[in-house]
Amino acid sequence: MPTNSPTEAVARGMESAASTLHEKADNMPGGEKVASAAHTAADAMETAADYFREQDLRAMAADVQRLVKNHPGATLLAAAALGFVLARALSRD
Repeated sequence: MPTNSPTEAVARGMESAASTLHEKADNMPGGEKVASAAHTAADAMETAADYFREQDLRAMAADVQRLVKNHPGATLLAAAALGFVLARALSRD
Protein backbone atom coordinates (compact mmCIF):
# COMPACT_ATOMS: atom_id res chain seq x y z
CA MET A 1 0.00 0.00 0.00
CA PRO A 2 1.33 3.49 -0.77
CA THR A 3 2.21 5.50 2.31
CA ASN A 4 -0.26 8.23 1.35
CA SER A 5 -3.26 5.96 0.72
CA PRO A 6 -6.49 6.40 2.69
CA THR A 7 -6.08 2.96 4.24
CA GLU A 8 -2.55 3.84 5.37
CA ALA A 9 -3.89 6.98 7.03
CA VAL A 10 -6.52 4.90 8.84
CA ALA A 11 -3.85 2.39 9.91
CA ARG A 12 -1.62 5.16 11.29
CA GLY A 13 -4.54 6.65 13.20
CA MET A 14 -5.45 3.28 14.68
CA GLU A 15 -1.86 2.64 15.72
CA SER A 16 -1.65 6.06 17.34
CA ALA A 17 -4.88 5.47 19.26
CA ALA A 18 -3.71 1.99 20.30
CA SER A 19 -0.41 3.39 21.54
CA THR A 20 -2.19 6.06 23.59
CA LEU A 21 -4.57 3.46 25.03
CA HIS A 22 -1.66 1.21 26.02
CA GLU A 23 0.06 4.16 27.72
CA LYS A 24 -3.02 5.17 29.71
CA ALA A 25 -4.52 1.73 30.42
CA ASP A 26 -2.79 1.07 33.72
CA ASN A 27 -3.89 4.44 35.14
CA MET A 28 -7.57 4.11 34.22
CA PRO A 29 -10.13 3.88 37.00
CA GLY A 30 -11.56 0.41 37.50
CA GLY A 31 -8.49 -1.55 38.38
CA GLU A 32 -6.83 -4.50 36.74
CA LYS A 33 -9.88 -5.72 34.80
CA VAL A 34 -10.34 -2.37 33.10
CA ALA A 35 -6.62 -2.10 32.35
CA SER A 36 -6.61 -5.61 30.89
CA ALA A 37 -9.64 -4.82 28.72
CA ALA A 38 -7.98 -1.60 27.54
CA HIS A 39 -4.77 -3.45 26.59
CA THR A 40 -6.83 -6.09 24.77
CA ALA A 41 -8.70 -3.38 22.86
CA ALA A 42 -5.41 -1.67 21.98
CA ASP A 43 -3.99 -4.98 20.73
CA ALA A 44 -7.08 -5.45 18.55
CA MET A 45 -6.62 -1.94 17.15
CA GLU A 46 -3.03 -2.78 16.23
CA THR A 47 -4.21 -5.96 14.50
CA ALA A 48 -6.83 -3.96 12.62
CA ALA A 49 -4.17 -1.44 11.57
CA ASP A 50 -2.11 -4.29 10.11
CA TYR A 51 -5.20 -5.56 8.27
CA PHE A 52 -5.78 -2.10 6.75
CA ARG A 53 -2.17 -2.03 5.55
CA GLU A 54 -2.27 -5.52 4.06
CA GLN A 55 -5.63 -5.40 2.25
CA ASP A 56 -6.95 -3.29 -0.59
CA LEU A 57 -10.44 -1.81 -0.54
CA ARG A 58 -11.95 -4.56 -2.72
CA ALA A 59 -10.66 -7.29 -0.40
CA MET A 60 -12.02 -5.40 2.61
CA ALA A 61 -15.43 -5.05 0.96
CA ALA A 62 -15.47 -8.80 0.20
CA ASP A 63 -14.54 -9.54 3.83
CA VAL A 64 -17.36 -7.33 5.10
CA GLN A 65 -19.88 -8.98 2.75
CA ARG A 66 -18.77 -12.42 3.92
CA LEU A 67 -19.00 -11.37 7.58
CA VAL A 68 -22.50 -9.95 7.16
CA LYS A 69 -23.67 -13.04 5.31
CA ASN A 70 -22.21 -15.47 7.87
CA HIS A 71 -23.08 -13.49 11.03
CA PRO A 72 -26.03 -11.15 10.35
CA GLY A 73 -27.16 -10.84 13.98
CA ALA A 74 -23.74 -10.04 15.36
CA THR A 75 -23.15 -7.58 12.52
CA LEU A 76 -26.41 -5.81 13.26
CA LEU A 77 -25.55 -5.55 16.96
CA ALA A 78 -22.07 -4.24 16.17
CA ALA A 79 -23.50 -1.65 13.77
CA ALA A 80 -26.02 -0.52 16.38
CA ALA A 81 -23.30 -0.24 19.03
CA LEU A 82 -21.05 1.71 16.69
CA GLY A 83 -23.93 4.04 15.81
CA PHE A 84 -24.62 4.61 19.49
CA VAL A 85 -20.98 5.39 20.24
CA LEU A 86 -20.70 7.76 17.27
CA ALA A 87 -23.93 9.53 18.20
CA ARG A 88 -22.71 10.02 21.77
CA ALA A 89 -19.33 11.27 20.58
CA LEU A 90 -20.84 13.71 18.11
CA SER A 91 -23.49 14.99 20.51
CA ARG A 92 -20.84 16.12 23.01
CA ASP A 93 -19.68 18.91 20.69
